[in-house]
Amino acid sequence: IKPNSYFSLPPAFFWGCSVKYSGYLEHADKPFCTNCTKKLPRLMKLGKDITLAGLEIGLLTMKKGEAARFIIAPSYAYGQQGCPPLIPPAATVVFEVELLDFLDSAESDTFFALTAEQQDTFPLQKVLKVAEVEREFGNYLYRQRCFEGAKGRYKRAYSVLGRSPSSEAEQCQIDASRLLVLLNLSITYLKLELPTRALMYGEKALEIDQRNAKALFRCGQACLCMTEYERARDFLVRAQCVEPFNHDINNELKKLARCYKDYLDKEKAMCCRMLAALDSSA
Repeated sequence: IKPNSYFSLPPAFFWGCSVKYSGYLEHADKPFCTNCTKKLPRLMKLGKDITLAGLEIGLLTMKKGEAARFIIAPSYAYGQQGCPPLIPPAATVVFEVELLDFLDSAESDTFFALTAEQQDTFPLQKVLKVAEVEREFGNYLYRQRCFEGAKGRYKRAYSVLGRSPSSEAEQCQIDASRLLVLLNLSITYLKLELPTRALMYGEKALEIDQRNAKALFRCGQACLCMTEYERARDFLVRAQCVEPFNHDINNELKKLARCYKDYLDKEKAMCCRMLAALDSSA
């Protein structure tokens, strides 16, 4: 990468990316830095977490899923001083990279930098884009099993969707976006073992679409976690009516039947012990 190759590229600080990389000194066999030992690299922001100019430029030229090898001149690497003891002065470096995923957060960053009054004047389509970007960030964190981080992103997405619509068409667009976020929040709270919150967001999703199978399923799962077996059965049977051949719903109903049987067996055993204790004391 030469210094004059950068000027037509978009601003890097709006990009978050998941990337596997290994950095080598030119002609070296072993990397001086790598994250390839990690199964799921964290999402990094160009210009903030990735600050090596040549690597930043190279990533901006790549497509999702692409692998590349960049030879980076000293002026776009570690400069004339290098970075002792690993990088000698005026060193050319080589980076082998694979771009796993990326998100453009320009719209989101701009929105959250505004005051509340300014946010209210943001066009609806841009608000929906902000919510989608935040939800995508949450999805990435969820796939990494960073459920607390995912929850925060989903809540940010939900917070921007509270504006009043100016027409029925706008209400439909907002509801469609809110529904996706609410379903994400519901399953994330299940993963966090907070079923009451999962149920709350699942029921909010049902206020938008009362026949949504995923929302009914999440509510059923939450009630099962809280040992509210009758409510769990109601939600799961309703979900099954919508999607009768859904493998997950049918398995959850079988799980419910087992749990309820175990519960009845324990209740029966406890009653027998109580009766036996009364008989012995009589």
